[in-house]
Amino acid sequence: MLSFFSLLYKEVFRVWKVGFQTVLAPVLTALLYLLIFSHVLAQHVEVYPGVHYTAFLIPGLMMMAILQNAFANSSSSLIQSKITGNIVFVLLAPIAYWEFLAAYVLASMLRGLVVGIGIYLAALWFAQPPMLFPIWIILFAVLGSAMLGSLGVVAGMWAEKFDQLAGFQNFIIMPLTFLSGVFYSIHSLPPFWQALSRFNPFFYMIDGFRYGFFGASDISPWVSLMVVGGCMLGLMLLSLGLLKSGYKLRH
Repeated sequence: MLSFFSLLYKEVFRVWKVGFQTVLAPVLTALLYLLIFSHVLAQHVEVYPGVHYTAFLIPGLMMMAILQNAFANSSSSLIQSKITGNIVFVLLAPIAYWEFLAAYVLASMLRGLVVGIGIYLAALWFAQPPMLFPIWIILFAVLGSAMLGSLGVVAGMWAEKFDQLAGFQNFIIMPLTFLSGVFYSIHSLPPFWQALSRFNPFFYMIDGFRYGFFGASDISPWVSLMVVGGCMLGLMLLSLGLLKSGYKLRH
């Protein structure tokens, strides 16, 4: 396990060295979203009964930041290593494929969870959402960050330059997160868009995560748990298979 811990240390130290960019910047961005949307949409968006819109926003922004930062961490690390050529030192090390994947995913989870906690602490100045079911909060935060960390590994292996990775994030990750119920409840949407939202896996992560705070959700948290768990397992198996094949790493 020495190789695994060495790679994990490298990835965590990489995040720590640029903490202003990897942690503080996403927290500030989320607070700006909270400040703007809570004032603009508070009177126009229908959410759960008895839940103020500002409090409703906080879990959604937390989960959105967790997902985006978990993806950005593993994907950016891999593409930088490929372009600079230092990926060869990782590939030559006596490290198993599952250790390689676990190190990148765990580092991504850590960054995403630290950003999420930072947003929650900073947002307490605006509102204090209850935590009725902390187990659900932890469960969806862990599964969601692991899922996006695995997706980041896949994207980092697939991309050959920064433009391709930016396109993946701008045209796939960003639309899925913004259209997943971060700023609204899907019950406020027309029937067609409600049905379409159910095909978005990010919706289940945010809806289940929000259930842990308010005890209310658009669908059953057990359904969300099955969808998120299945997607996470599928992406982990996909990324592990790509690593074993050496897809765009060894060839």
